[in-house]
Amino acid sequence: MSRADFTQAHCRNHPEAPLEEDCKDGDQVRSECGFVVRTCSNDRVVDLGSEWRTFSNEAAGTESSGVGGAENPLLYGSDLTTLVGGGSGMAAFDKIGNAKYKSGKTVSGGDRVLMNAFKEISQIADRLNLPKTVVDRANNLIKTIHDGKKLRGRSTFANSSACLCMAARQEGVPQTFKEVCAVSQASRREIGRAFTLLPEALDISVEAATSCDFMSRFCSNLGLPNSVRKAATAIAKTAEDLYMVTGRLPMSVAAGAIYMASQASEFKRSRREIGDVAGVGEETIRQVYKRLHSRAVKLFPKDFVFFTPINKLPVP
Repeated sequence: MSRADFTQAHCRNHPEAPLEEDCKDGDQVRSECGFVVRTCSNDRVVDLGSEWRTFSNEAAGTESSGVGGAENPLLYGSDLTTLVGGGSGMAAFDKIGNAKYKSGKTVSGGDRVLMNAFKEISQIADRLNLPKTVVDRANNLIKTIHDGKKLRGRSTFANSSACLCMAARQEGVPQTFKEVCAVSQASRREIGRAFTLLPEALDISVEAATSCDFMSRFCSNLGLPNSVRKAATAIAKTAEDLYMVTGRLPMSVAAGAIYMASQASEFKRSRREIGDVAGVGEETIRQVYKRLHSRAVKLFPKDFVFFTPINKLPVP
């Protein structure tokens, strides 16, 4: 029977009742009385649902799908492995209650190292709210290092954290070693050493971070408006051009510039508040601010609207 034939078929008891498609069996059914219009194999309704089965175990609170995870092209075996779970019945345990069959899958040594590195990168990125582009770039960097057998003998956690720092800088959202160290399993010294060796291992050139790279994030976390951010950026850039903050870290310069700009506006922030966001000590901010305060007139942009005049800014 063709599709034109069963669309014209009708039930004697309900000739005007519409046909409803049964996607599971590929037939059409009268909803009024259950009359089924059988079709040949070529004319069956196409099931648009999933092509795999899902096995639900409500008692265990888990749901296993008949398909695996997405293929990872960065792994040697593309992660195309089979996972066999251990049993849950009495036969799956010995006399003292230990499992006879352990759940696991066969993974090569190279893939195991990469999987641990990818996991560490993903966890750090989640805790720092970094975008997926940073994670993808960091995964490619650690893959390149692993394939080239670079930085051997160093901690996987340190290499992963260093690659994430490098990827974040390349993507325009640089992170300090202190910020990464706070959520990493590697120490700040280990991350710094691995990061120093990355340019040579990857054969790339890395531009040094500037205070302007951190300005947007710090001001956003402090809840400062765009006018204060622009003023702080101008102050930091002019101070660097005039060699007023030589020897100071970019984070310290950014913190000092934000403190000066906020004190001149109505959105004042204390050194402690800024230090907590920037990861810089209050004394460091004071020392940077002391250098900026001596030439404050030349540092502020001309279009900045002062809420507090320059001559009434806090004395360092």
